[in-house]
Amino acid sequence: MSTVHHPVASTGWTGWVRFAGVILIINGVFSGLQGLVALTGPDTYYLSTPGTLFLFDAKGWGWWNLAIGVFLILTGVALFSGATWARVVGVIVAGISAIGQLMLIPLQPWWAFIVIAMNVLIIYAIIAHGEELKAEQAPPASTP
Repeated sequence: MSTVHHPVASTGWTGWVRFAGVILIINGVFSGLQGLVALTGPDTYYLSTPGTLFLFDAKGWGWWNLAIGVFLILTGVALFSGATWARVVGVIVAGISAIGQLMLIPLQPWWAFIVIAMNVLIIYAIIAHGEELKAEQAPPASTP
């Protein structure tokens, strides 16, 4: 029987990295749908608060959400390979998605906070345990 030696041991956290990939895909689908709704809906959204009026151009946000949605989906799929570039891009795209949601807090506070929390969890799983996914997928080393 051969013993497998990897520089990083695979733990139960590899499931969290897979979870991050699935959530990236779901987040991308939701962002894409949100973008399509903004592109096909009214041109401007208004939010009135005491002493302030917020105007949002729906078309600009629609294209932004559609583009980030596509990147999230592609990155989520690539993350399953365990490739280093996919992990780096996953962290960057999840961070950009979280920053974009910060701007939507006045319009959709609960949704924005939920998406930001999911992005933080994605970033944590990828950074802390992404290398374990690659170690799990590595072929076993044969010993003579």
